[in-house]
Amino acid sequence: MTDSFRLGRIRGIDIGFNWSLLIVFALITWSLSSAVFPSQNPGLDEGTYLAMAVVSALLFFASILLHELGHAFRAQRDGMEIDGITLWLFGGVARFKGMFPSAGAEFRIALAGPAVSLVLGALFVGIAVLLDAPEAVDGVAAWLGYINLALLAFNLLPALPLDGGRVLRSALWHTRGDFGWATRIAASIGRGFGFLFIAGGLALFILHGAFSGAWLAFIGWFLLGAASSENRYLIARQALDGLRVRDLMVRDPVTVDPALSLARFVDETAWRHRFTTYPVVENGRIVGLLPFGAVAKVPRAEWEGTLVADAYHPKSEVLVVDADRAVVELLAELGEPGRGRALVCEDERLIGLLSVTDVMRALQSGQRRAPRT
Repeated sequence: MTDSFRLGRIRGIDIGFNWSLLIVFALITWSLSSAVFPSQNPGLDEGTYLAMAVVSALLFFASILLHELGHAFRAQRDGMEIDGITLWLFGGVARFKGMFPSAGAEFRIALAGPAVSLVLGALFVGIAVLLDAPEAVDGVAAWLGYINLALLAFNLLPALPLDGGRVLRSALWHTRGDFGWATRIAASIGRGFGFLFIAGGLALFILHGAFSGAWLAFIGWFLLGAASSENRYLIARQALDGLRVRDLMVRDPVTVDPALSLARFVDETAWRHRFTTYPVVENGRIVGLLPFGAVAKVPRAEWEGTLVADAYHPKSEVLVVDADRAVVELLAELGEPGRGRALVCEDERLIGLLSVTDVMRALQSGQRRAPRT
């Protein structure tokens, strides 16, 4: 899941949201203003209902962000790096670099998010019940308390990749000491819940015409796909186990100088060495990466007057990795849109280039070698 819009940075963690979040925001606002609040708090005007709905939707997504920050902060305490947090159609996701260091760490990280939701749910319920607030404030607080507690209950279902599924996997992992076996069990239960939600949602939608049934089926479809992804990641991890970047990287790749014109680059380099990307090196120092696609975007008539420096992607925008990093940790980053390549550097010096093709080749080879179970 990638960010469409960046919101900022908290304790070194990039925060963003995907465009799909706008759809959910609109649906929640419409549902609350047209049905939920008029039924729950009758007698208010339409403008008040709309304001209540907008505030509720914003605080709802803020609650999801706090839930994910609970995961992220706990992960940082357990020594993990966080790639970022993205809010999207189905809530939020904190992206961790690498795998959990232990079963205990996964257990603590998985429960940190629900703990935040529990506190938020209790806080909003307390505001609604104990404070003598205006009816509009009371209505917003009551709904936020209900929705946070409902999400808490849903997230604790023992279905991977939900938090409850991660708690289950960590317990199984701790009991038997086998991460692969624990993942397969938790992912199978996750797929079971996915099929159950799809069947129940379709039945509600077909028999009763309830839109909530379609949404339940959609959630089931998401669970089914996400649980299958966990299994695929496990297979990839087993196939790439023990491999480091230096084992797969292309050593001494063909490089180009940023002062070279695109015309000379095509005639002298690209014509003889037909690759999709070329590291850009200046005075022995790596400065970026030149995809041939960026050259193709420049009109051929302008190649003579355009330099490589005008077309390449600077190092700050390119994935740069250490040669000793585990390959399995790079799968998600290499798969992000616009990447697919990583510069391998030591002290600003280029020593290799790793592509997603190199990783896929090793993955296929590892799967052929792996014993079938």
